[in-house]
Amino acid sequence: MTSTLTVEQNKKLVREFFDALNEVRIGDLGDYLAADVVDHNKIIHGEPDEPGAAFAAIETQLTALAPYRARVDALIAEGDSVVARITQTGVSSGSHPRMPSPTGRGFENEAIFVFTLTHGRISEIRGVSDRLGLFLQLGWDWPTAD
Repeated sequence: MTSTLTVEQNKKLVREFFDALNEVRIGDLGDYLAADVVDHNKIIHGEPDEPGAAFAAIETQLTALAPYRARVDALIAEGDSVVARITQTGVSSGSHPRMPSPTGRGFENEAIFVFTLTHGRISEIRGVSDRLGLFLQLGWDWPTAD
């Protein structure tokens, strides 16, 4: 086990991470994310493929989808991993790499995130969500291969 926290402490940290997102506390993300956190969700974020790029991607998401909310529906933890099932809502209200002009349309979808924690911080993020439903609800074009 690479985490220095207990399973319950890991779950608490992940829940508090979502609280920070819901309260748009960008400056607090370092309390939850490792400086070199790796986010494996590039298709939606469009972020560079480098450790630590998740900070800017999260800020972009929160700005582009304001008011963004994530309701934590379930947390399951084992060892240094925490799985969160969430319901996300938001509005295409700002510029986003996938849609530079906001559509003003809202969305609601479910997502499952798997967080790996190392030394009391989230070091890896993997997510699965209804991205097609998200794009359709927001009126965004589906990404194509470049």
